Amino acid sequence: MSPLFQTILNSSKALPEGSVLSPKEFLGPNTRAAVDQAFTRLTKAGKLIRVGRGTYVAPVEGRFGSRPPSPEAVIKSLAARKGENVAPNGAVAANALGLTTQVPVQEIFFTSGRNRTLRLGKRTIRFKHAPRWQLSLGDRPAGMAVRALAWVGRAQGREALAKIRRKLPKEEWELMVASRASFPEWIAGLLGEAGGLG
Repeated sequence: MSPLFQTILNSSKALPEGSVLSPKEFLGPNTRAAVDQAFTRLTKAGKLIRVGRGTYVAPVEGRFGSRPPSPEAVIKSLAARKGENVAPNGAVAANALGLTTQVPVQEIFFTSGRNRTLRLGKRTIRFKHAPRWQLSLGDRPAGMAVRALAWVGRAQGREALAKIRRKLPKEEWELMVASRASFPEWIAGLLGEAGGLG
């Protein structure tokens, strides 16, 4: 086992579950060809999982063998590394808030970064670039509510907003209303009316 192979393996084992590794981290004393070869060998040996272009994670070892890390852990690590805001899409948010009983078939997350796809075992997770306003309140309840409202659309917006108001904690509702200027006009208008500001 080469020193580079062992260095990459040790680094992957020292990281928390779902932390992403990139070949770029091991350049410098090593050539790109040597690093790529080491990552390829580690992947073939089952010591690393390639989840996307230039993105790898370590499998989690358990009593029943190894498994891919949790998608949530990988998404959190990737977002932190890339400096992106990432949050569940509007359909997931609408389902979580009881605005729809439809369960999304595909796992799609909104991101402030570029579109990309990750593969974790048999799961495919898509990242779709979203407008800044859809991610401005992050993954907190107010942010989920904004994405849910956008997914529901203008035609059902008023009815959906009434349900959202009943479900959101007071401080989250107030944050959503206070942030309305950054949202599209139809959402801002609905929030202004509902907040007694119209």
